[in-house]
Amino acid sequence: MAEVRPAAGENGIGNRAIRVGTRRSQLARIQTDSVVEMLREFYPDICFEIVAMSTTGDKILDTALSKIGEKSLFTKELENALERNEVDLVVHSLKDLPTSLPPGFTIGAICKRENPLDAVVFHPKNCGKTLSLLPEKSVIGTSSLRRAAQLKKKFPQLEFRDIRGNLNTRLKKLDEKEDFSAIILAAAGLKRMGWENRIGQLLSPEDCLYAVGQGALAVEVRAKDQEMLNMVSVLHDGETVLCCIAERAFMKHLEGGCSVPVAVNTMLKDGQLYLTGAVYSLDGSDSLKETMQTSVNYPQRNEDGPNDDVQHVGITAKNVPGQAQEAAENLGIELASLLLSKGAKHILRVARQLNDAC
Repeated sequence: MAEVRPAAGENGIGNRAIRVGTRRSQLARIQTDSVVEMLREFYPDICFEIVAMSTTGDKILDTALSKIGEKSLFTKELENALERNEVDLVVHSLKDLPTSLPPGFTIGAICKRENPLDAVVFHPKNCGKTLSLLPEKSVIGTSSLRRAAQLKKKFPQLEFRDIRGNLNTRLKKLDEKEDFSAIILAAAGLKRMGWENRIGQLLSPEDCLYAVGQGALAVEVRAKDQEMLNMVSVLHDGETVLCCIAERAFMKHLEGGCSVPVAVNTMLKDGQLYLTGAVYSLDGSDSLKETMQTSVNYPQRNEDGPNDDVQHVGITAKNVPGQAQEAAENLGIELASLLLSKGAKHILRVARQLNDAC
């Protein structure tokens, strides 16, 4: 898909340093560094300064993410800094960003997606095995209700327990103790950390649908900061944008979040966008899963006007055809509506209640 990109000299920023907000974790810093490097390729004369900070999700490590009850666990402090003009843009893992952003913010760029699949990392004693080959009652660590719900159904002989901490911490817990036979992590994070060799098994969409936005990096800016919007828009990857708009619209219409198991798989092929979406009970015994598709084969229109900065589930992407974005958003809404008509609301309500009660 052709994208219209501004020239480096058109940003109007001058010589001031651009302050980039990020979480303090090693993975967050690596991800932010990669985004800054991409920006430097377009704007070699601009200075970028990285401002790292801790978020609520980084500080609360003894409670499952799904039980904290905060929609912006890994983003709130960063958005506060953006609002106070202490930073000019913020780099996030897209899956950490709620489908409804606070007023005044927008996702100004979504970079080309890394592999969105989940991966299994095994304890050294289980090297060479797969989940199906682990002994009965083996304990698998995951902080995700979505992963646990799907894998409990597929591997009922295994036990699943919560594991918190950043990637380094979780791998240390796996390797240095005997508590877990394996843990489930996003393949994208392992690859960015340079730990691809630890991936013992990649979980296909047939085994485990992935999280909304998983594998994609997002750049959040102030919605009215036209300079920043123009600058970061060069990073948009058209295919990733359309896939993630569909996924986020699906999640938003379901009113899902990290406290309920919602999962997706998207593919763009020959101008057709395919979206598979599913909801699960906490133990995976009850589920609904459907696939829909729509055409997103629309030309880019270079028309200036009041709709230039229209947001689709929090995303502003002027250089991706507006009609294609609308089609992607409608696809997500329609798929969610189909699941709701088949009883998804009941499954999610029970999952939410059970999770709150545990």
